[in-house]
Amino acid sequence: MRLNPPLIALAIGAFGIGVTEFSPMGMLPVIAADLDVSIPVAGLLVSAYAFGVLVGAPIMTLVFASMARRRLLLLSMGIFTLGNLVSAFADGYTMLLVGRIITSFNHGAFFGVGAVVAASIVPPEKRAGAVAAMFSGLTLATVGGVPLAAWVAETVGWRTAFLGISVIGIVTMLALLASLPPLKVEGRADMRSELRVLFRGPVLAALLLTVVGASAMFTVFTYIAPILQVETGATPLFVTAMLVIYGLGLAVGNWVGGRFADRSLDGTLIGSLVAVVVLLALFAVLMGSAVAAAPLIFLWGIASFALVPPLQTRVVLEASEAPNLASAMNIGAFNLGNAIGAALGGAVIDAGLGYPAVSLAGVGMALSGLALALAFRKGRKARCVEAAAV
Repeated sequence: MRLNPPLIALAIGAFGIGVTEFSPMGMLPVIAADLDVSIPVAGLLVSAYAFGVLVGAPIMTLVFASMARRRLLLLSMGIFTLGNLVSAFADGYTMLLVGRIITSFNHGAFFGVGAVVAASIVPPEKRAGAVAAMFSGLTLATVGGVPLAAWVAETVGWRTAFLGISVIGIVTMLALLASLPPLKVEGRADMRSELRVLFRGPVLAALLLTVVGASAMFTVFTYIAPILQVETGATPLFVTAMLVIYGLGLAVGNWVGGRFADRSLDGTLIGSLVAVVVLLALFAVLMGSAVAAAPLIFLWGIASFALVPPLQTRVVLEASEAPNLASAMNIGAFNLGNAIGAALGGAVIDAGLGYPAVSLAGVGMALSGLALALAFRKGRKARCVEAAAV
């Protein structure tokens, strides 16, 4: 993908959203101590954000369905900046919680509309690569932005970290203004057309696959730190290194997924899910070895995020007549998968089955996704045969 200013602007926004979504996980001890709340109560800041994404994605997309795409992206990043400023100046837990909820309302709309815009400004054969280019900002956030925000929170303060994140929002708005045309909505956009397309079978099938695919990832990733500490005997430095390695794997997987999805969406989805199954099964057996853990975690990161560009592209293609709501809801589906995966992994741990069983639970979710992907491909082929016959 050649240097493309609009894609760079979208990637900067994705970077900021990635940092604001994941950095509180590393800040929880600092926030809890400063606001005098427990770790579980501080953890509700993460849950509230995920819930806000689920609610905000359809509201933002439907209410502003007729707004020019650039203006909607600017509005989204304005909400992002406002929410992080509220968090930065929060004088207590309640205000911080409100700031997190405000921030979350930008998430689904930005990624959903951004994916549609990214796919629309390149030739058809490069659409998945364009979506991957936008999501590269998210993967870079996991490699550098999130650890940096955690370090700032530890050394300077968590409020300063949120203030720095709000600056990314301002930079994104300036970049969008400079690089994107207005991108007015063609024809008349209305809620009924968006909802009608959303509830079509192929679109719902693509959303379901996103939920299951994300669940396979977060069943294990949510508990990667205790897994490494208990099973591998890892030090905090080793755990941090493994998180960076996983983030690098996500970045590579995003590139791989975009590159190969432009050749075959179904092939990339199926191949990635098979890889996740194999790698998590090996991790269940070898997680006690630090030597084996590092390459497995890196490869697992590649396989996990190679799913994202083809899944997002599939939703946009299946809902091509009115893709904005469906694309935004796919981001919500990813967050729903996050919650389901975390709950599944937690249930396995609470049942006393051990950490290797958590990895096997991830295998089970990936196998479910593989079965769905194969079934959906078969259904699409049958529809194509029927259409050709008519």
